[in-house]
Amino acid sequence: MKVVLFCGGLGTRLREYSEALPKPMVEVGNRPILWHVMKYYAHYGHKEFILCLGYKGDIIKNYFLNYNEAVSNDFVLRGSRDNLQLVASDIHDWTITFADTGLTSNIGMRLRAAEKYLGADDVFLANYSDGLSDIPLDTTIDRFRRSGKIAMFVSVKPSQSFDLVVTDGNGVVKEIQHVAKSGIWINGGYFVFRREIFQYMHDGEELVYEPFRRLIKEEQLVAYRHEGFFMCMDTFKEKMTIDDMYARGETPWVLWKSGGHRG
Repeated sequence: MKVVLFCGGLGTRLREYSEALPKPMVEVGNRPILWHVMKYYAHYGHKEFILCLGYKGDIIKNYFLNYNEAVSNDFVLRGSRDNLQLVASDIHDWTITFADTGLTSNIGMRLRAAEKYLGADDVFLANYSDGLSDIPLDTTIDRFRRSGKIAMFVSVKPSQSFDLVVTDGNGVVKEIQHVAKSGIWINGGYFVFRREIFQYMHDGEELVYEPFRRLIKEEQLVAYRHEGFFMCMDTFKEKMTIDDMYARGETPWVLWKSGGHRG
């Protein structure tokens, strides 16, 4: 099953971390967050990727053109680099399509531009490429297929550190609490789509607004609630939180090492 990854955004809220990199290339440990997302899908056997490029897409292309598997795998070196034997491998069996989908395109426009690379696939996956999770993907896909619907997204509890405020008509505060404890669920950016999704999309539209409203009207959109780990790297503070977790060895999204949830 092909995986469409949206990699072309400007990532303005992470500019304080790096002006030189597109957000998907900001590192977690010794690999970009994009690599972590791709490894997650590969863990479940989905190794055909379509990267929707835009801002600084050349950096993403060059990363994979010059990919060094020894960075994240054990290896045996006998003398010179020419005599290097990998104990394990990352991407030797991945197929990656690099698609230029525009510098200022929104997600809906990027998805429409990627349609021609889907081949004959009736069902495909998609992701924003900036969120890490331990979502049981095989279970999610199975529920989607049994639903008979056109689109599904995974809903998660927000991890951002801000407070939800409730006031009355005069502005008097009635309640304030951390958004993660508010009972709100948000779109986690992990999607499963049938090919019919494109029939609900018009030129220039953002994916989760007009197209999703059309799907909702016809009861063709479902959400899978995930109670487990989810962390989006949208801001510098969130990047620091993920870095701290990685340094402590708390990496619940690294299912390819723990062997978790694999179907």
